[in-house]
Amino acid sequence: MCQLLGMNCNVPTDIVFSFTGFAKRGGQTDEHKDGWGIAFFEGPGVRLFVDHESAVSSPIADLIQRYPIKSKNVLAHIRKATQGQIALENCHPFVRELWGRYWVFAHNGDLKNFAPALHGTFRPVGSTDSELAFCYLLQELHQRFGDQAPSQAQLRQALNELTTEIALHGVFNMMLSDGSALFAYCATKLHYIVRQYPFTQAMLSDDDLSVDFSEVTTPNDRVALIVTEPLTTNETWIPFASGELKMFVDGMPVTNTSN
Repeated sequence: MCQLLGMNCNVPTDIVFSFTGFAKRGGQTDEHKDGWGIAFFEGPGVRLFVDHESAVSSPIADLIQRYPIKSKNVLAHIRKATQGQIALENCHPFVRELWGRYWVFAHNGDLKNFAPALHGTFRPVGSTDSELAFCYLLQELHQRFGDQAPSQAQLRQALNELTTEIALHGVFNMMLSDGSALFAYCATKLHYIVRQYPFTQAMLSDDDLSVDFSEVTTPNDRVALIVTEPLTTNETWIPFASGELKMFVDGMPVTNTSN
């Protein structure tokens, strides 16, 4: 299976430390070597980097580990191919436009007998079940809400219904963001952590690297990280429940939305 990494923050933050450990799983500490990708929101824009080479050997991944791009929402993915050849067009994250803003999506899992009818403007370029699921999600969201973007509460409810429907076809762990919130659905395995004041030291599980976040943050900073497997050895990561959809805004999971 593939691996997912998401970051949602209340202030633009770099993901260098977490991505350094995450990238090692792309062919060094784990077997996910069939491509990788990462997307950063910057205002309404998105920086997208994908490569069909393994993350541990990709010069683009090396650049990401050395270049501190700051963003409030980041999605990353390392691939172990189950459907679709090893090719650039099959590398996550995938990006589409809906309601005048970009949506970024990544998936871990394998969907069987999933062949929804696509009748709108959202169609896959590659041959993965993941991109097909993304196109179906956006199609159904547009069908429900038309050209008027829904509230976060409405969007969360719709995504909860749609992800549950798709998960009936197999393993469907996914992350989705429009730059204002990050949604994460767990079928089998996801974990998250919220880093906030007072910040402490963190030690990577996949690399001999640690950082004292109290030296590089302010007391007002807050960062939520969502990942398939915990990235650090000395922090308490919270597992998702199977079938659970969480929405993260400003570095926190949102438990109640009223608008």
